[in-house]
Amino acid sequence: MNIMNKPPLGLKQPKAKPNPEYLRKVRALPCCICEAFGYTQLSPTTAHHPICERHGGERVPDHEAIPLCDGHHQGDFDTSKTAIHRDRALWVEWYGSDRDWIAATQDRIRTAP
Repeated sequence: MNIMNKPPLGLKQPKAKPNPEYLRKVRALPCCICEAFGYTQLSPTTAHHPICERHGGERVPDHEAIPLCDGHHQGDFDTSKTAIHRDRALWVEWYGSDRDWIAATQDRIRTAP
């Protein structure tokens, strides 16, 4: 966000409204990393709110969530992959910023039947 888009001092940017329908559509997609890199997806898709280039407790709006399998997201059930919440630096080194996957996800949802 550039300085021209910031609200006056003391006023916060309005929070985006929850969008459960969009998150449902994200979870219906295959993991964007497994698909792009030819990995076998071993766990269900979850909706990941990007954490790269985020400041403090700022939460990314639901319409920017991306589809990740558990292995690429939390790594709780599928430990065969690098999970962004377990090793962000390595994940970014291998796959780039999680923000890089937002536009492709939005395009897929927009063009889905």
